[in-house]
Amino acid sequence: MMTSANNRYDFDFAVAGGGPAGSSTATSLGQHGHSVVLFERETFPRFHIGESLLSTANDAFAALGVTKQIEAASFPAKWGARLFTHDGQTGRYVDFTDVREVTRPQTYQVCRQEFDRILLDRAREVGVHVREACNVTGCEFTPDAAILDVASRVDGATGRLHVRALVDATGRGGLLARKFNLRTEEPRLANIAIFSHYTNVPRLEGPRPDDIRLIARSDAGWFWLIPISKELTSVGVVLPKALYRRLANGGSSEETLNRTISDTPIVAELMREARREWPVRVEKDFSYSASAYAGDRWILAGDAGSFLDPVFSTGVSIAMESGIEAAAELHRALMKNDFSASSFAAFSRRQRKRFETFRRFVTGFYTPQFRDIFFSPEPPSLIFRSVVTMLAGKWNASLWTRFLNQLFFGMVSIQKRFKIARSIFRRDRDAGYPSEMSSKGSIANGA
Repeated sequence: MMTSANNRYDFDFAVAGGGPAGSSTATSLGQHGHSVVLFERETFPRFHIGESLLSTANDAFAALGVTKQIEAASFPAKWGARLFTHDGQTGRYVDFTDVREVTRPQTYQVCRQEFDRILLDRAREVGVHVREACNVTGCEFTPDAAILDVASRVDGATGRLHVRALVDATGRGGLLARKFNLRTEEPRLANIAIFSHYTNVPRLEGPRPDDIRLIARSDAGWFWLIPISKELTSVGVVLPKALYRRLANGGSSEETLNRTISDTPIVAELMREARREWPVRVEKDFSYSASAYAGDRWILAGDAGSFLDPVFSTGVSIAMESGIEAAAELHRALMKNDFSASSFAAFSRRQRKRFETFRRFVTGFYTPQFRDIFFSPEPPSLIFRSVVTMLAGKWNASLWTRFLNQLFFGMVSIQKRFKIARSIFRRDRDAGYPSEMSSKGSIANGA
C-alpha cells in the first residue's frame, strides 16, 4: 500500500542519522512506499569505526536490496576470526562455515566511508529525501505528530517540520536517549579503544588472508587487526579503564597505542614494518543500553539505543537489523494508526533481548576463565560450534544451540574452581579485569 504525507505532515517519517541504522530504516520505509526525510549531521564520506561485519549482515543486504552493490565494492572477505594469545603460542580459528543457521557464512571487512555511502545512496534510490550537513536540534511529541526543529550546518538556516513519527539513529549522540534520560551505562564494560589505520601489515597465510585477527593480551586488554582494503589494516587495542590509566601514565594516545603494541609480542612482530596512515583516535565508555527503545511516536535504532564493546563485531549488523525492524514497526503502526509506546512493546523487547544475549558473551570475554576456554586450541567441538553460531550474528538461534551455549557458560563457571582447561591469562590484581558487579548504574565520565 502506497502512502504519502498529506497537508498535515511534511513527511510520513523522519530519520535522524545517516549511518547503517538510519539508512537501513529509511530505505526500508521507502520500500514500503512511505515518504521519508533523513537528516545526517556530517557530509559523506566521513570516517567511522566498526569495520568488521557478521554473517547475518547478508540477510540485511538482501532485505535492503544492496547485495550486488556490496559485492561490487570488493571489500575484503571475512570467513571468521583467528584467535591468538599475546605471545602467539595459543589460539584457534573461529570458522563461520561451521554455522548451519545462517544464510551465507562469508561476510566482509569494510571501509566505513565506502560502506556507509552505499547504504545512504540506496536510501536515495528508493526516494528518501536525504539532507546531509543538517541536524535535528530539537523535537517534541504531541498526540498527533512528531515536531522537529532542524538546522543546516552549512548556512545555519533553520526550519520546523511535522511527521508521523521519528526514528532516532544518531548513534552515541543519542538525541532521544539524552532528552528522555534513557541511557544506562555498563560498568563492567567501561573500556577505551585506541586505534588507527596502517599500511604494510602482513595478512594471514592460507586461503582466507583477510579474516579478522583478535589477539588477547595477557591482561584484560585485546587487539583487533582488520584488513579494510588491499592496502589498509585497521589496528586497535581495547583496554578496561583502570588498565588504560596505568598503561597511559599521562602519555598521549599515540604513545599509549605504541606502548601496547610493543609489549604484545605477536602484535609487535606483525607491526614491525607497518606505517600509520591516519591519526590515532580514541573512543571511551562505549557500552550502554536504553531503558526504553520506543515511545509515543518515536523509536531508537542502532547505537542510539544500545551499543556493546566491539570485541565480537556486533555493531553494524545490529544497527542494520534494528533499522529494518524499526521500519517494519512504523509501517504496521501507520496501517493501524497507532503510534503509541504500548504498540511498540514487542519491538522494545526484541531490542533488549538481542542486546542482553550478546552482552553475556562480551562481559564473559573480560574474565580470565572465559578466555581460558575460548582460546583453548581444542575446545569441545559441538559446544564451540554453538558459540560460533552466536558470534556469526545468529542471536536468536535454535533451542538446541542456546542449550549448548548454556553448557559453554557452565564450563566457564567450572573453570573458576577446577581448571578444566589450562590457565593462560593472568589473574593478579593488576591484570585489569573488571570486578564482579551489577551491570546497573553509571560510570564516571572521561578516562
